[in-house]
Amino acid sequence: MTAKKPTTLATWTDPDAAPELPEAFFQTADRYEGAVLKPRGRPRAASTKEAVKIRLDPDVPAALRASGDGWQTRINDALRASLQLAGKLG
Repeated sequence: MTAKKPTTLATWTDPDAAPELPEAFFQTADRYEGAVLKPRGRPRAASTKEAVKIRLDPDVPAALRASGDGWQTRINDALRASLQLAGKLG
């Protein structure tokens, strides 16, 4: 019967002999608050927007895009205002 090979090449007897961890290791490490894993990135919004696909006449999106950045927000605001005027949205 053969002897079981160790899982590591050498065992550490002195904790000070452990290799130094590079900064890249800490940049990719998981973060915990107590026993709970803290997710990375931007926190989720209370209400998220829904992606939809609609068909518009070509001049409508062209005019909105020509008005500068934020055109999708502006069309959302215009649709919301239209629905509020029609009494379909509170």
